[in-house]
Amino acid sequence: MGISVHEDKGLFHLQSTGMSYMIQLFNDYPVHVYWGKKLRDDGNLEGMLNVGGNTGIDRLPQEYPQYGSGDFRNPAYQARLEDGTRVTELRYSSYRVLKGKPVLEGLPSVYVESEDEAETLELILKDDYAKLTVILRYTIYEGMDVIARSVQFLNEGESKLQLLRALSASVDLSAGELDMIYLAGAWAREGNLTRRRLVQGGTNIGSRRGMSGHQFNPFTALAKPGTDENQGEVFGFSLVYSGSFEAEAEVDSFGSTRFSIGLNSLDFTWQLEPGESFQTPEVIMVYSAQGIGEMSRVYHRLYRTRLCRGQYRDKERPILVNNWEATYFDFNTDKLESIAAEAAKLGIELFVLDDGWFGKRDADNSSLGDWVEDLRKLPGGLNDLAKRVNGLGLQFGLWVEPEMISPDSDLYRQHPDWCLHVPGRRRSEIRWQLVLDYSRADVREYIYESLSRIFSTIPIAYIKWDMNRCLTEVGSAQMAPERQGEIGHRYVLGLYELLEKLTVRFPKILFESCCSGGGRFDPGMLYYMPQTWTSDDTDAVERLKIQYGTSLVYPVSAMGAHVSAVPNHQVGRITPLSFRGDVAMSGNFGYELDLTKFTPEEKELVKEQVANYKGIRSLVQQGNLYRLQSPFEGNETAWMFVSDDQSEALVYYFRVMAIPNPPPRSLKLNGLNPSLNYRLEASEEVFGGDRLMQVGISLPNEQRDYVSGCYKLVAVKE
Repeated sequence: MGISVHEDKGLFHLQSTGMSYMIQLFNDYPVHVYWGKKLRDDGNLEGMLNVGGNTGIDRLPQEYPQYGSGDFRNPAYQARLEDGTRVTELRYSSYRVLKGKPVLEGLPSVYVESEDEAETLELILKDDYAKLTVILRYTIYEGMDVIARSVQFLNEGESKLQLLRALSASVDLSAGELDMIYLAGAWAREGNLTRRRLVQGGTNIGSRRGMSGHQFNPFTALAKPGTDENQGEVFGFSLVYSGSFEAEAEVDSFGSTRFSIGLNSLDFTWQLEPGESFQTPEVIMVYSAQGIGEMSRVYHRLYRTRLCRGQYRDKERPILVNNWEATYFDFNTDKLESIAAEAAKLGIELFVLDDGWFGKRDADNSSLGDWVEDLRKLPGGLNDLAKRVNGLGLQFGLWVEPEMISPDSDLYRQHPDWCLHVPGRRRSEIRWQLVLDYSRADVREYIYESLSRIFSTIPIAYIKWDMNRCLTEVGSAQMAPERQGEIGHRYVLGLYELLEKLTVRFPKILFESCCSGGGRFDPGMLYYMPQTWTSDDTDAVERLKIQYGTSLVYPVSAMGAHVSAVPNHQVGRITPLSFRGDVAMSGNFGYELDLTKFTPEEKELVKEQVANYKGIRSLVQQGNLYRLQSPFEGNETAWMFVSDDQSEALVYYFRVMAIPNPPPRSLKLNGLNPSLNYRLEASEEVFGGDRLMQVGISLPNEQRDYVSGCYKLVAVKE
């Protein structure tokens, strides 16, 4: 396994447990030969490159194609030389094979804990005229069917050049029909699973918003027609990045598909002075021959254990209550303490104070940037509140939005040039706020010192890091004119630098990312914050789709999921507390409402939910997810969690609307050991794993809307 190089044939063969990826040199171009089920490396791999009778560059399945010298399809990169020309041609120069995986400087990436876990191939390409060197990096994990790809550009000449386009990966797949699967949506309806057949031409998704965005997640899969959860070939691409991105599948006139993904080229330039380099973000490519579900489980395992970091990576996450939908901006210390006191009685472990605690923040039109307690609401400050919460036996958490600045703030009055802006142009206010210029070191240092002062003086266990608007007027007062096209990417790099400093200094704080919900649910943020607020939409019915779709690539341990009040504040729907609880317990569980308003009966149910979740959360957060029924295909949804050793399983079933005179229904399970017997805890019945997967379990036949059920299975010892 690992990487085999056949120098005499110009062939590079990357192998993992069940996958092969092959590159061959053709006229000094690295071209894509194969990606799929594992092939034996037996010296009989020649002759796989098939370009027909036409060997022109426009037909070559290149690994990193250029534009301007004969390939008219989507290029992976473009550079402008000092003389204004934009023609480059990269040719193979040499290669290196490294044990383990290099760290990407300044960028998040997956990692290894031992060099034996992975090997890295570096292909060094050169354009001798431009003195441009490009290093293509491929890391293959031995135990998972994963390839991590990225690209580094080096200007080794004496003249400056400018990158106009620098994607992270390009793959040419041979002729054949493919479906493109991706996650689309908007605020409050993120993660909508979308699937469409590719035809000749281009199919694009992406973001130009300065963040990965609610509209499209930086993830795409290509699947053979007929591929479903459990069978068929699928090729996954996930970009480890939190800014503007693009992904395109282009089918040419011969039926081949070129897929490319990386930084969005619109409004992107990067100047390379002599001796300077540029590193692209990383793309995680996953192959599955066992359907979409297995692709997801590979991503889950990798991201949970080799992307997320820190002491919470493998740790059970606390059950929390957040005051936002309970009080919004209208609260005081006593009101917050009353919610926390009720939470303590119910077994909840963490109280989170959301927006409104700083400056003069009585609405969302002021004070961002002024990170000082509002003593009108909190006379004793945050320390007093935190001590009261801790005294009840709960941990204390806090909301911040450190990337934004309000025009009505002391910080803006002192530093009006600290926001992203273009001199002489209107400064677009969204939600009465502007975006701080994180490309500036002085701005980042101010935020770092402001937050560090709070984090180091108050017993904070959890931080919810929010971002509530996209980037406009993307310019910086400190950057030279020829570098203004770098600001969008430099903003993201500055954010990553700040997050690295804060998370290293405060390793005991559990950080959760938020961007008006799921607007920046991406692998880049997970590298610093092991969980994300999945959506501002807390309606349980809508959450079925949001959480199902998000699970296509992201582990359940990364998904924040809360029970909120009814009528729901986003859609006005009234659903039972039991239904809301079952949906939320399929993620990182919590509540977002006023616990003091519950009836005694509701409090008993909440106490039961909290106790139940404590008994199952390790399985939910660390188990293997199997999606059984899709909310995008009907009235029912089901999924289950299975332990690594297949000794435990937890099944959740949801039916949204009642069905008149329904036929008997059963649900076929997945992921169990067919040779084991399992006891259904609720009834003490024992069933064979094979029967549960081939025949299933009987479903409830209640005549009401919003039915949910939870089934715990435990393997019976002989």
